[in-house]
Amino acid sequence: MGGFCGAASKRDVVYDVFFGVDYHSHLGTKRAGLIFFDEDEGFQREIHSIENTPFRTRFENDLPHFHGKSGIGCISDTNPQPLLMRSHLGVFALTTVGCINNEEELVEKYLSNEGRQFTSMSSGEVNTTELVAALINHEADFVSGIKYAQEIVDGSLTLLLMDENGAIYAARDKMGRLPVLVGKDEDGYCVSFESFAYHKLGYVDAYELGPGEIVRITADGFETLSPAGEDMKICAFLWVYYGYPNSNYEGENVEVMRYRNGAIMAREERERGDMPEVDYVAGIPDSGTPHAVGYAQESGMPFGRPFIKYTPTWPRSFMPTNQEMRNRVATMKLVPVPELIEGKKLLFVDDSIVRGTQLRNTVDFLYQSGAAEVHMRSACPPIMFGCKYLTFSRNKSIMDLIARRVVHKLEGDEGANHLDEYIDPTTERGKCLVREICDDMGFDSLSYQSLDGMLEAIGIDRDKICTYCWNGRE
Repeated sequence: MGGFCGAASKRDVVYDVFFGVDYHSHLGTKRAGLIFFDEDEGFQREIHSIENTPFRTRFENDLPHFHGKSGIGCISDTNPQPLLMRSHLGVFALTTVGCINNEEELVEKYLSNEGRQFTSMSSGEVNTTELVAALINHEADFVSGIKYAQEIVDGSLTLLLMDENGAIYAARDKMGRLPVLVGKDEDGYCVSFESFAYHKLGYVDAYELGPGEIVRITADGFETLSPAGEDMKICAFLWVYYGYPNSNYEGENVEVMRYRNGAIMAREERERGDMPEVDYVAGIPDSGTPHAVGYAQESGMPFGRPFIKYTPTWPRSFMPTNQEMRNRVATMKLVPVPELIEGKKLLFVDDSIVRGTQLRNTVDFLYQSGAAEVHMRSACPPIMFGCKYLTFSRNKSIMDLIARRVVHKLEGDEGANHLDEYIDPTTERGKCLVREICDDMGFDSLSYQSLDGMLEAIGIDRDKICTYCWNGRE
């Protein structure tokens, strides 16, 4: 994934952009960058790896060297950015968030047909933001170039562009899969992926871009240069998992949605007569916790925290490449409260069950700590497809997903023809899937939130929400 923040003001915005980007650290763990424009000094830029050092620590020594009344920055799980480009459109800075599935095809087209060159990274791949810049440069102006890039890209493309006058162009993906919001204060404007980021900086809500909309932002205001489209497919996982609790998208708060989602899960489970009696309802921290709060409130069973995630020396940015070490770090983060585990019946709610590896380790850890029973609930349906629109939930193989592995185990290749039944817990195939995963993972019981229940909890028009990860429908 990734996130960005930018600002244009009558005053220096270095600290606004610095803290604004830092508030997107939950969205990426690989690279980060800041770039500012000053009328006297021009552009100033730094890009750093944040794989083993948090964003704030990595960039705080750069701050005295930055000056500017305009700036943009990003957190990225992909390529180094923002990039500084020079073309017939002038010098401009660019940062992107999204996914380009036809990257090789586009690179080949521009290498062979137009004689262009792209910088090759150490992996041999092309920086996707540089590719997007080339697509923008294909046209005579920024707006036409952005629209051209969004149209030709297979996947999604949301971006911030800052020109050589310090104006910022913000463009939301043509299907609105990610949010872009604008805040304002008495001196200027801020644009962000997460709304809470600019709230903490003293800005108030000013505008939320629609699907495909392009706005130009300066210290004096913002204007729409290309209007929003009618169709939208915003990612449901914003609310379920990776959106920050304080943020609002399309008018719906993340934390409130998660409480509502947990309550709907409990309501539906009670109606089916499947709700176990437990000593505590708990969440798998962090994003599973609010779903669990809603479940506990609706079920009438007490909420508890049988283990605490220790983060001071295990920040999220520490992501070892070795899978065995990753699993060990995930386990070491979980510190038990023995008095709330030993001999207790526990029901946990997680935001999702994707691969199942770390969750299996968590269950083993709970039983080793003396739990009498461990019941598991997923705040969304079984994930059947890797996302092809964002870099979230993408896998090397579809069989990395525990639900697809179990479907294949049950029916082989034929199972792929019945995925609609497998994600519906009321069908025989759906019940069989849940039983198999429950037995495989060692839970005392397992239940998934229904697709209808999750969409009800989000609370906006269902036709405007992307559910591809669950049902494969675009």
